[in-house]
Amino acid sequence: MRLVTKLIAGLALSALSFAAQAETIAFTGATIWTGSSVGQLEDATLIIEDGLVAAVGTQVPIPAGATRVDASGKWITPGIISAFSRTGLVEVPAEDPTDDTSASGSKFSVALDASRAFNPAATAIDNTRVDGVTRLVVAPSPSSTLFAGQGFVADTSGDLRTSITLSRAFQYMELGESGAGRSGGSREAAWRYLYGALIDARTFPARYITHDQGDSLNRADADAFLPVVRGSMPLVIRANRASDLLEIVKFQSQNANLDVIIVGAVEGWMVAEDLAEAGIPVIIDPFDNLPASFEGLAATQYNAERLIAAGVPTAFSYMSSDTHQSGQVLQSAGNAVGNGVDHNDALAAITTVPAAMFGLSDLGSLERGKIADVVIWDGDPLEVMTNVDAVYIAGEEQSMESRQTKLRDRYISLSSKDKPFAYKP
Repeated sequence: MRLVTKLIAGLALSALSFAAQAETIAFTGATIWTGSSVGQLEDATLIIEDGLVAAVGTQVPIPAGATRVDASGKWITPGIISAFSRTGLVEVPAEDPTDDTSASGSKFSVALDASRAFNPAATAIDNTRVDGVTRLVVAPSPSSTLFAGQGFVADTSGDLRTSITLSRAFQYMELGESGAGRSGGSREAAWRYLYGALIDARTFPARYITHDQGDSLNRADADAFLPVVRGSMPLVIRANRASDLLEIVKFQSQNANLDVIIVGAVEGWMVAEDLAEAGIPVIIDPFDNLPASFEGLAATQYNAERLIAAGVPTAFSYMSSDTHQSGQVLQSAGNAVGNGVDHNDALAAITTVPAAMFGLSDLGSLERGKIADVVIWDGDPLEVMTNVDAVYIAGEEQSMESRQTKLRDRYISLSSKDKPFAYKP
């Protein structure tokens, strides 16, 4: 039985089955964090109808025929968005045939579309959904060049046919130490490669009429880079060192039509005012607070607080295990609150901010007419002991089962005589 049934008081089991399929559901008595200008509401009502948010507020009439869910003592938030992950591209990290994050043997880079490799049935998808994450921003990994290819946005429903929310959502590349290593050994070589790619795309297809290769890109990659050059596709750049971030600010000022997003930004706090003035958003992991490399020697647990205080649009992700533990972004956000980030800003960093970054205007908040990605919690979502009671994606209640929950249920009450030999004392 789904955990959401704990919320419905006084209904028979047959009615519970109907509730999961009803077109109109009214959640009452909850603490609702809307992610909108309305803010947080107490003893409030949320109504979902036909997959959309129909109403939210403290004085909301319940439509006739709606299924009522008593959510007293519960929290309701928009579905959590993991702003950077590789979930669904890898099944077993140590087994190459199951890893579609990069293509070291391919002659293509920019043109690679990672959404074609996404597996909605990967076990990590269920694990992520039961943690409250409803949408994933998924990026490929670079191999032989700076560019990794085109990332995408997907939901965590596990539906093989409809999980992709937005394919070719952004182009991903890496500068800093990683980019230098892939471009001949220096940061300057990486920048020359990037500027060469811009020239290739801007002069496409003229320079490719007689041959297939530009200064940096082949014909297919230059064609795929055109949306970035035109500003219709975000360019997500990984960089961490403060000096690298300032070079990106300069790059943005020289190419004002580009939509640049920085991921990593471990030393972002050092240049927060520059990033804010340039209007460049960042995706960070608040857990990334130790000097793990030479490009992150100034890492601090106050990075998030200082970036947000400076006015930098800041989204959170969990990057320590971006293939299988994207749901840990809730703990990242909670730790950010413990280190000075306002509670509302932390929730925004995993809902409304990433939605705005990637043009997901129908997601990220609970407002009339928006897609009903909704999570029901048994307490404050940013408290480590809080559990998810129910998840809705586009108004449809999701399974709260995963491989882990099935293993738990299998062995938690198994008698000693039924245990396999290896489990016997």
